[in-house]
Amino acid sequence: MVEQTYTADVLVVGGGTGGTAAAIQAARRGAKTILVSEFPWLGGMLTSAGVSAPDGNELEAFQTGLWGAFLRELQHRQPGGLDNSWVSFFSFDPRVGAQIFADWVRELPNLQWISGYFPLEVLNQGSCVTGVRFADFTVNAKITLDGTELGDLLALGEIPHRWGWELQSDWGEPSAPIEFNSLTAKYPVQSPTWVVIMQDFGREIAPEIPPAPNYNESLFTGAWDNYGAEKFMNYGRLPGGLFMINWPICGNDYGEGVGRLIESAAAKQEFLQECYSHSQNFAHFIQKHLGKRYGLAKNIFPNIQNTNAAFALHPYYRESRRLVGLTTIREQDILPIPEGRVAALHEDAVTIGNYPNDHHYPGIQFKLQPKSIRWGGRWTGTPFTIPYSSLIPVTTDAFLVCEKNISVSHIANGATRLQPVVMGIGQAAGMAAAMCTQMDIQPRDLPVKQLQRALLQDMRSPNGGFEGASSPMAIIPLFNLSPQHPQWLYWQQYYLDNLDTYPSSGNCDGICCTQYYYGNGDTVLPQKSDRFTGFFLNSDRQNYRLQIVSPAEHQGMIYHLVTIVANIELQLQSLLHGQNIQIFGRLNSAGSWLLVEHIDN
Repeated sequence: MVEQTYTADVLVVGGGTGGTAAAIQAARRGAKTILVSEFPWLGGMLTSAGVSAPDGNELEAFQTGLWGAFLRELQHRQPGGLDNSWVSFFSFDPRVGAQIFADWVRELPNLQWISGYFPLEVLNQGSCVTGVRFADFTVNAKITLDGTELGDLLALGEIPHRWGWELQSDWGEPSAPIEFNSLTAKYPVQSPTWVVIMQDFGREIAPEIPPAPNYNESLFTGAWDNYGAEKFMNYGRLPGGLFMINWPICGNDYGEGVGRLIESAAAKQEFLQECYSHSQNFAHFIQKHLGKRYGLAKNIFPNIQNTNAAFALHPYYRESRRLVGLTTIREQDILPIPEGRVAALHEDAVTIGNYPNDHHYPGIQFKLQPKSIRWGGRWTGTPFTIPYSSLIPVTTDAFLVCEKNISVSHIANGATRLQPVVMGIGQAAGMAAAMCTQMDIQPRDLPVKQLQRALLQDMRSPNGGFEGASSPMAIIPLFNLSPQHPQWLYWQQYYLDNLDTYPSSGNCDGICCTQYYYGNGDTVLPQKSDRFTGFFLNSDRQNYRLQIVSPAEHQGMIYHLVTIVANIELQLQSLLHGQNIQIFGRLNSAGSWLLVEHIDN
């Protein structure tokens, strides 16, 4: 049997969050693109790994690019809305997310998606990658992107990469260990989680969840002691009475022998089986202690490899092999500058993130340098940027990475690994790959100013690229500059051209954010909001609350007030304790907060 050979401008291997975004952006830019995924769903962490309550880039100013487009599409398609959990402002049924990505791919005639295959060999000529061989076919491409969950092409192509911890002596990272120790030995990378979706059956009728043979009750004892059962379940509440079970405290994080993931195929399979069983046991524990009102959800994920359709298609991997790139992102690059609320900018920045640094090692509390700030009545993270040079290998050509496998330290990976950041990385990598094929240059030779301009404007190929919706992406983090603002593009470009003028506050100096701006500059009230009146309470800085007078069903109740919109943040700061106000917003019972979208006072 003769293997099929395909030829493409851009090959993306791996259909995760970054790989999917990269393939879509490359094809929209006009490149002939092939996307090869191991699983039948695209979207990785957001869908096939089941983490459909994403963290980070939640502020309106950071909802740009494909990430912003994805959120808008979710808001349009998801019955019941996105205000369901307290871990995220956006929780959705993973089936809805998977359908969005599938539809986006289907819109692109120059994007071919092949599912059910994983890479076997990276092809090269000297230091230049020329394609990848799979079980039944080979793809030759001008530019190849590694979008796999564990950086598989880095290993197959013997492209220099890292796995594990670095010491303080390597880069001076304040949270890095001084020397290797029992923690670094036991958990060389952060622990994965095999997400399971549970369902509220309304009464005690759920089928019994059997334990796996290695069930150990003591591993889960105390999982929700500091929260209570209801708040624990609402952590990852999804629409339709579903619950995303992705719980770090005596929960279903699993890291025993996590190094097996990269040892051999047999060792990896052994770890995966243990990880899956651990989540099954946690689900059994939940049902045993909270009752048969809660059981495994039905028909959520495609049923492959005899797995239950309530379990994600693969674990949520928080860390993978990490490229040795032209630039390595260190902890210092994600921490706030002195007396500031933002991290220092990278000259070759291509996307942004704002998640606090977060590491998962079961049973161990690992202290990190703080990078959280109060904004909009809640905690969020210091914004930072991802440099294009962290996607480029030191010596290998015709190759880019577009997932958690960027050139980043183990410590900083705790902030760069989140879904919105990785989607932005993928979009930047896809745009760069397409531009390189059209300009006939290597990724390291691509003028970064041209790449940044293309991302900001989502420019289409002059040779007949995608003609659908565009997704311009912010590169400079600015709290008070909405992507709908008519001067958004001007100020993004201004600070890119004048890095030394970037304000340490993260607020654009030339903007007065007192209105909602839409495409025509009109001011409009938000849609699908409810009206609440009551007394504003502010006992300390950024602890905004409303004692409700109406509607009657909420009278006397007190809810926290939070916002993701800059002009609302300014209004909340200016209100007086005890002031009578009227707001429009959306109530999130799981988080006991009102998401404020308009204030009359």
